[in-house]
Amino acid sequence: MLRSRRTQRAGRVRTTRRGRRAAAAAAAVAVAGSLFAAAQPAGADSADRGRGHGHGHGRTVDVQLLSFNDFHGNLEPPQGSSGRVTELQPDGSTKTVDAGGVEYLATSLREAREDHRYSVTAAAGDLVGASPLISGLFHDEPTVEAMNGLGLDVAGVGNHEFDEGRAELLRLQDGGCHPEDGCYAEGRAFEGADFPYLAANVTDEKTGEPVLDPVHVWKKRGVKIGFIGVTLEGTPDIVSAEGVKGLDFHDEIETLDRYAKQLRRQGVESIVALVHEGGFPADSSGGAYNYDCDSPGPGAGISGPVAEIAAGTTSDVDAFVTGHTHQAYACTVPDPEGRPRSVTSASSFGRLYTETTLTYDRRSGDIVRTATELPDAANHVVDREQPRAADMTALVEEWNARAEPVAAKPIGYVSADIPRTGTESPLGDLIADAQLAHARTLDEGARLALMNPGGIRADLTHAASGGEGDGVVTYGEGFTVQPFSNTVNLTSLTGEQLLQVLREQVSGANEESPKILQPSAGLTYTLDLTKSGADRVVAGSVRLDGQPLDTAATYRVAVNSFLAGGGDGFPTLAEGTDPLVGGDDLAALETYLTANSSADSPLAPPAADRITVVGGAAAGR
Repeated sequence: MLRSRRTQRAGRVRTTRRGRRAAAAAAAVAVAGSLFAAAQPAGADSADRGRGHGHGHGRTVDVQLLSFNDFHGNLEPPQGSSGRVTELQPDGSTKTVDAGGVEYLATSLREAREDHRYSVTAAAGDLVGASPLISGLFHDEPTVEAMNGLGLDVAGVGNHEFDEGRAELLRLQDGGCHPEDGCYAEGRAFEGADFPYLAANVTDEKTGEPVLDPVHVWKKRGVKIGFIGVTLEGTPDIVSAEGVKGLDFHDEIETLDRYAKQLRRQGVESIVALVHEGGFPADSSGGAYNYDCDSPGPGAGISGPVAEIAAGTTSDVDAFVTGHTHQAYACTVPDPEGRPRSVTSASSFGRLYTETTLTYDRRSGDIVRTATELPDAANHVVDREQPRAADMTALVEEWNARAEPVAAKPIGYVSADIPRTGTESPLGDLIADAQLAHARTLDEGARLALMNPGGIRADLTHAASGGEGDGVVTYGEGFTVQPFSNTVNLTSLTGEQLLQVLREQVSGANEESPKILQPSAGLTYTLDLTKSGADRVVAGSVRLDGQPLDTAATYRVAVNSFLAGGGDGFPTLAEGTDPLVGGDDLAALETYLTANSSADSPLAPPAADRITVVGGAAAGR
């Protein structure tokens, strides 16, 4: 059995810093008592990235802003529903399009840049983390190399950039071999990101200084556009305590206002916010990426945190590139002065990219935003009918060759797709069952397991992803489902505390966007969505192995290490007693699949009938 996702590598070489980024830091501006880079990308004035002459209107020029978000290391085309988008057709019907994969994303971006004299590419966080094995096994070095290759100019951090802590994020920025696994290629050190990662609202709790550059100024032929990068203020609630240790996360609007003001003091009038916080399309969107977000009025087709951020942030910010919710939208949200500005998100996993036209006034240095000249933004599909970028194909093949000995190992068999979708999902139940089985090898008294749905990153599909054959679950597929390297932990909770945990799914931090924990077999209850808050959990309905929950009794509960620390808005889980740390969560799944399935007797999807839902389905994962 494989006990670790990280393998030791020989051939350690000295740590190096990427030369291109050092050259790009030739200029700086003072912000809040600290220096941040404000230099142009390498070669920005000496050569155009795009080919052609672009578009100009005398005093104004059009700047093409290409953007994406929540890539999550999906170098290969994502599988199942994660690799498809819904497209609205002119006649009102919809069709499904296979999309994603860095080979196709690179082609799309490169073709989009053609004939654009001014083109800048930005990302709004979660480029890495929760990644498939081809990237995650190597601490996401392959994804950073791919981002360098496809021409990313600047990126804001997301919550997943902190999964492995501050030191690892700095290594992804600056380069060097991994402190434990070393270098993955003999004689070649990881060189880090060519692009700056921005984290304006993340500071050291002792010094108060930003841990990364707060802003970056992109320059080309006298055109200057400032970028501010922020992640959601609630990052500590959804990242392990170790990952955010020693860091403070600040309000998004206050941070954007502060740095926009400082940029203007430095003569930068055009400002784009890279915000790793998002929104949700209106129900009328039908799930289509190209729905009209501005119907019946500007920005009417979006709700959620980003709508509040966009409406409340200073008018000095001209456009928002957002992420986190994995949704697709291209909206026009009025700023506090009533002027239109674009707010966009390109879904996730490299399935879409956004193209926004920023009309730049050379005289004022600002972006033109008037009622008659609205921001022009649209999402485009990264379809798989186009040619693959040869350099990205070579990169994928190189890293796949390193991962293949680990990835191809069969660990189980399934009779059909086991999806992760739904208030209660078949895959969620399967993982909870696997964690309970593992917990019982540590403590025979373990009674139940609970799994957070956000920790389940992909479906288990029946169709072969390689040469393994249909129905075979490989280690690589298991890794894609559970890539976080959490442990399965045991804790003791009273029945009253366990009831409170269930209530926290739909109240407190999770009231607006419920997070329904996936239960192991034996735990049943009713979720009444016609009620509000904690009352949605019908207390008298909770049963364990057919018996009513005893609020005075003590139960041994298995959860992953992220939940054990109170993550995802479940503080009561952190109050448990007699903690016991078990093995790796992926190893638990592997053991369960191996023990409960075979080629002749594959595992069927669980029925997902442990939670009775009244009044619809709970939104949010």
